[in-house]
Amino acid sequence: MMTATQLCATRSSPEAQRSLILLTMCLGILIAQVDTSVVNLALAPIGTALDAPVSVLQWVIDAYNLVYASLLLMAGTLADLYGRRRIFALGVGIFTVGSLICGFAPGEGVLIAGRALSGLGAALLVPTSLAILAVTYEDAAERAHAIGIWASCYGVALAIGPSVGGFLVSAAGWRSIFLMIVPFALVALGLTLRVLPESRDPEGRHLDLPGQALAITALSLLTLAAIEGPHRNAQATLVCIAVAVVAAAAFLIVEARTEGALLPLAILKRRGLAVAMAVASLMTFGMYGMLFLVPLYLQQQRGASVIAAGLDLLPLSILYVIVSHRSGRLATRFGARVAMTSGMSLLGIGLLLLSLVTALTSLYLIEFDLAILGIGLGLNTGPVNSVAVASVPPARSGRASGLLNTARMVGATLGVAIMGAVFAHYAGQGSSGAFVSGLQTALRIGGAGELLGASIAFAGVRGNALARRD
Repeated sequence: MMTATQLCATRSSPEAQRSLILLTMCLGILIAQVDTSVVNLALAPIGTALDAPVSVLQWVIDAYNLVYASLLLMAGTLADLYGRRRIFALGVGIFTVGSLICGFAPGEGVLIAGRALSGLGAALLVPTSLAILAVTYEDAAERAHAIGIWASCYGVALAIGPSVGGFLVSAAGWRSIFLMIVPFALVALGLTLRVLPESRDPEGRHLDLPGQALAITALSLLTLAAIEGPHRNAQATLVCIAVAVVAAAAFLIVEARTEGALLPLAILKRRGLAVAMAVASLMTFGMYGMLFLVPLYLQQQRGASVIAAGLDLLPLSILYVIVSHRSGRLATRFGARVAMTSGMSLLGIGLLLLSLVTALTSLYLIEFDLAILGIGLGLNTGPVNSVAVASVPPARSGRASGLLNTARMVGATLGVAIMGAVFAHYAGQGSSGAFVSGLQTALRIGGAGELLGASIAFAGVRGNALARRD
């Protein structure tokens, strides 16, 4: 078997070079997503160790999601301006430092700060990885296949995170789930510096600091209102929402008047990108909310250990890996519209079925519902990314991937905040029945969002959505 060094030296084999680049990008996604899946599983032990309420656990998740979502657009610009290889490497390095801070955090404040720093690293590396693949694979079918493999790493992370993470938490405590990321991140950094060629496209690109500040303000205040609203007075919550709305309106005004805007409104006229963003945000709204709540349900209502809860989630992750690996070919054969509509419909059906659970529901039925979610997620994730990057010229792939991932993480942030707040409203009553009622209501909200996304995909995706636009 050839070593990495030998592969790099094989300049006469562009296919081998592209494969090694794909491997590096997949490893970057794995370190970011394993962290997310493990933290969801470890929330109950973290809450017990730190004596933290549900709202603190929401911030452990959403500190990462919020920074990630807020800075993704700027990350795409930075990659185009200063080089995709350089920004990807910087993201991996920052993510490593954030993981170390979380692993040695003395309390909830430092833990949340470390999660925010990890979110910054992820914001830099994830969209840049997709942009690198977009410029590496020029052929539409090859690009769709590569992105399908890249997307399958989300499923691999879901499989590795709960199973390995469950054993780590049981054997070495919750801190170990952050420290296990570090060696893999160092390998990713080494491969990045060794095998990735630099690429950039600075023409017409500028940093939009006013737009960035307004975007952070709007999303932060909206998340604050959702998470802390149930625990604060109504007047303070309404003020946060009102300021968030004003900041969002100001953001749109600034972007319409700014050259090199963070969100060039004209790019949203590209139908494929706009539809992909809407579908991606609704997909993650329901799924991230579910992944926040279901591990708590398995451990606190069914008495599952961390290891058992991780194993219970395997039907979702295993089927996600299998289906997403083939999603590129499926989308090429049957069309992105069929793949995305089917995927989002299955996600909606799976969440609505899962919302019927009680404390006594058979585990087999729960795992059947999770399997449906895994198939739906696998069908949708690859095609939604392919449609987004195919909607713009290769030179703007960094911008498109940044927009798509921003939509994805805005949905994730609001999903954890809103579905978590609905759950906390009921669960705060302290009874087992209230816990289950909160879970059911939150999952129904998530399921409705997924079905809305299916409708948007059906109405908005065209038959030639995977063809590259100029």
